[in-house]
Amino acid sequence: MNKYTQIKKDLIESPKKWVITGVAGFIGSNILEELLDLNQKVIGIDNFSTGSKKNLSQVKEKCSNFDSNFTFHEIDICDYDSSIKLIKGYDYVLHQAALGSVPRSIKNPIRTNASNVTGFLNILDSAYNENIKSFVYAASSSTYGDHPDLPKKEEIIGNPLSPYGLTKYINELYSDIYSRVFEYKAVGLRYFNVFGKRQDPKGAYAAVIPKWVASMLKHDEIHIYGDGETSRDFCYVENAVKMNILAAVSDDSKSSHVYNVAVGERTSLNDLFQKIRHILKENGHEYNLDPVYKEFRKGDVRHSLADISKAESMLGYSGYKSLNDGLKKAIPWYCKNLK
Repeated sequence: MNKYTQIKKDLIESPKKWVITGVAGFIGSNILEELLDLNQKVIGIDNFSTGSKKNLSQVKEKCSNFDSNFTFHEIDICDYDSSIKLIKGYDYVLHQAALGSVPRSIKNPIRTNASNVTGFLNILDSAYNENIKSFVYAASSSTYGDHPDLPKKEEIIGNPLSPYGLTKYINELYSDIYSRVFEYKAVGLRYFNVFGKRQDPKGAYAAVIPKWVASMLKHDEIHIYGDGETSRDFCYVENAVKMNILAAVSDDSKSSHVYNVAVGERTSLNDLFQKIRHILKENGHEYNLDPVYKEFRKGDVRHSLADISKAESMLGYSGYKSLNDGLKKAIPWYCKNLK
């Protein structure tokens, strides 16, 4: 029995109370679904700036205990007074709320900072003041910035390349301060290109995989920025869900840590295009257009690959889904829901 299987067994036998910020978002709603499957009590916070009521409705369709075990509050995490009142008496906080996207942060750094720094600090400080057992937050691989070495190791970072990357680094600095000054456990999860069900393909800041799948289903052009050899460590959402729960209940109760959340495999955008097209064909959808190459985007990192050995050794992270495994689970969902 691996560590995560044991933790799930323990949680079912002894349910806990969880807070998820950004609960109506892509990752937040997937965490909610897992916790409800484990019969946990959950309170969710979202202001729907990027999240969707549809995501919560889909969780409700899957989880018969949705109404009995889940309570939702529509608030902004920048409202400190509301935040601290809501989390009182809970065991764990999983902070997923943020304004993502490098291009969006370049276009609107003020709004990005308000959500990702002020909002983050409000929830972290509320969790500390209410003696929440642990605070786990969505960090980002963008923190590695311009550091060129691969694979990316948690202790070695470069200079931020965007306002978004900077805000996520500030989160880590605040977490370290709360650990060293207040002896409070705050754990950051550096997500590497997470994808999966309930990820929104619409809008200028959509993640590449759902955006491409949606375009292929409509037989629209696929745009690749640069020469297509830009590479990423794509991570299926189940891996991110698993890491949130592992990090929350880990034994190290006084330390601030950051962990890479990925699979340790690097895939170019050209290869990703071919993989998606192949799996779509297996699901009965032909796509015969070639990609259209455009100018490389400002603020984007050229290559990204995670070292996941720290998560494996310290949290028991194992049994994670590869890119191919994740695509084979996600694409049928996309085909059904993105039409």
